[in-house]
Amino acid sequence: MKGSQLLFTFLGYKRKGLNQVGMQYRSRSRSNNSSAAIMSNTDMNMRGKIIFYEERNFQGRHYECMSDCADMSSYMSRCHSCRVESGCFMVYDRPNYMGNQYFMRRGEYADYMSMFGWSGGIRSCRMIPMYRGSYRMRIYDRENFGGMMHECMDDCDNFMDRYRMSNCMSSHVMDGHWLMYEQPHYRGRMMYLWPGEYRSFRDMGYGGMRFMSMRRIMDSWY
Repeated sequence: MKGSQLLFTFLGYKRKGLNQVGMQYRSRSRSNNSSAAIMSNTDMNMRGKIIFYEERNFQGRHYECMSDCADMSSYMSRCHSCRVESGCFMVYDRPNYMGNQYFMRRGEYADYMSMFGWSGGIRSCRMIPMYRGSYRMRIYDRENFGGMMHECMDDCDNFMDRYRMSNCMSSHVMDGHWLMYEQPHYRGRMMYLWPGEYRSFRDMGYGGMRFMSMRRIMDSWY
């Protein structure tokens, strides 16, 4: 009797790149251990879910999202509240992951516009995959990886106090997912970074911001 021939096809998921000048993503080969850690978390990554509501206090029509959404206007004309049921998300006040951004973890945001100080609502969102592994990132006080450089592997609540850096203008993320903040102690506006090369924050639309602290997005936040 002939044995049955099984053909397995792996469908790889490729995140859409940022439509931003100055950011280049360079894929790298990972160690077997890192690959195994990422694959073991695939089912966890797919469980992220956020629900957007037209009105404050979770009223009106709603839209459930379990992945990236580049333009929410296709689903609803406005959004004044949201609820993160699982996972972590980055939300943006402009389409295509542009403009001001804010990190959301599990919880209820009955009136997020007042909380964030936004005049406009959420226009796009990006799901942040869960990550378990090492964290490594290089920050530079000049564009194009110039000037003073420091390699970081943990949180830093004040660049000036620890590194004597008054600003961070470019970075290279080797491992992990990170949040950069414009003020010390993880305050103010923020920016989400994942593995890749970020040659110019100014060219990415953040020329008016001075990044002064950063922290890792940990798996314990999920």
